Amino acid sequence: MTGIEDLTAVGLRDALARREVGAVEAAEHFLARVREDNGALGAFVHVAADAALEDARALDALPAGAPRGALHGLPLAVKDLHDVAGMPTTHGSAALTGPDGGAPVAAEDDDLVRVLRGSGAVLLGKTQVPEFGLNCYSENLVAPPARNPWDPSTGAGGSSGGQAAAVAAGMLPVAPGSDGGGSIRIPAAACGLVGLKPNRGRVPTADAQSDAAQLVVNGPIARTAEDAALLLDVLCAPAPGPAHGNRVRRAVAAAPEDSFLDAVRRTRRGDPPWGTRPLRIGVSTASPFDAVDEITVAPEARAALAAGTARLRAAGHEVEEAELAYDPGYDAAFFDVWTTAMGTAPLGEEAAGRLTGLAAAFRERALGRSAVALARAVAALRRIEQEVVQAYGAWDMVLTPALALTPRPLGWYWEGHDLADPSGADQDYRRQCRYTPWTSLINVVGLPAVTVPTLWTPAPGTGAVVPMGVQLVGRPSAEADLLGVAAQLEDLGPVPGAPAAGPPRPRAPGR
Repeated sequence: MTGIEDLTAVGLRDALARREVGAVEAAEHFLARVREDNGALGAFVHVAADAALEDARALDALPAGAPRGALHGLPLAVKDLHDVAGMPTTHGSAALTGPDGGAPVAAEDDDLVRVLRGSGAVLLGKTQVPEFGLNCYSENLVAPPARNPWDPSTGAGGSSGGQAAAVAAGMLPVAPGSDGGGSIRIPAAACGLVGLKPNRGRVPTADAQSDAAQLVVNGPIARTAEDAALLLDVLCAPAPGPAHGNRVRRAVAAAPEDSFLDAVRRTRRGDPPWGTRPLRIGVSTASPFDAVDEITVAPEARAALAAGTARLRAAGHEVEEAELAYDPGYDAAFFDVWTTAMGTAPLGEEAAGRLTGLAAAFRERALGRSAVALARAVAALRRIEQEVVQAYGAWDMVLTPALALTPRPLGWYWEGHDLADPSGADQDYRRQCRYTPWTSLINVVGLPAVTVPTLWTPAPGTGAVVPMGVQLVGRPSAEADLLGVAAQLEDLGPVPGAPAAGPPRPRAPGR
């Protein structure tokens, strides 16, 4: 049989179901990869090897014919924003770890973790995030940064940076991420993976009190469209037992007749969800931040967009320029809503003094913002949502670059400042907007979107070959269409410039 390292997540799931691979064997394989590579990449912040192997042994001990979950024995991890019983939860923040560096240990699983356990997944541990998931880079004051496996001098993106680094480096077969402004799509694009942000309402998610504009949704980070579909099918299930934290326990978006995985396979058999006609795809580099900032689309990003356009046309679709423009009030309204969560974080004065500079500045501004100001910002975003959904409705999909620049060097966002210095917050935030000017809007409007790699290119300054890609935004509830197109692009063959092997395996400092 093919080695575990050569299997897709779907292939490993099938091998586990056929008992060609045991759950313990799979867990041991990926735990070994974590031991070998995590020191260099900083993907994991907590590894629970003993608990994972205990769970895997229990799965292997199930008798023949016993019910098995959809991900029976598949090793996974979650971001360090989720509670896992018996594991510490830092939210990437020194404010929660305390002066001694100790982090609170969760007493019970949160809803996402209960869904994953209910599917039979084996949890290996928790991965690196930015503080409270705020940023598009996974660097904080708690643990080493999550590095990009293709160029470890750069970051893996965020906020699901540890998850993407782990999947790209072979430490995980697939990973669940969360996306409130691009947090799945950004690291997936930076690490050369498929990253899907589901439609608002597709996956059970947080309530309006903890997410005022309903921006955040869980979704998959994967190597292939089929792997992403497999995990999306599981994420759509409600958590077993009572809901935690007033979370909505059922999705409200329409689903395929069977499953997302079946929809992708039907596309590969020539029966795509959208029928036999070519899709009309509008391509644009216009950004909602153009009104307040100079958004530079790097040559590598333009080349990735051109490569994506060519591959979509080769797949039989019609790709034409889309004339799009956005409300100039977007930047201010999004900033007010995005920073509000820091104002509700239950931190005392002493703990708040251990925040990064960006989080500290966001918290100060949030605490000074009135409820009326927040309500006006949410109302502005809802108006923008209506305008954008109507404009995008002229097309089956809208195509943009995934990112405006190649993966950013570690420390680039607050360059010239200390990470803990609030005086660098404005530069930090503006650089985040310039790096990823097309992702947050899609959270505001609630549409589904997928990022896929379309070329590999030498990175300026380092010469490392790094991935670049595109973002496809679908119609409401069109995740099956997006995954189908991603599968069509995969079937066209290797992405231009893609290395024959996976990322290099750098050694940790001192090894």
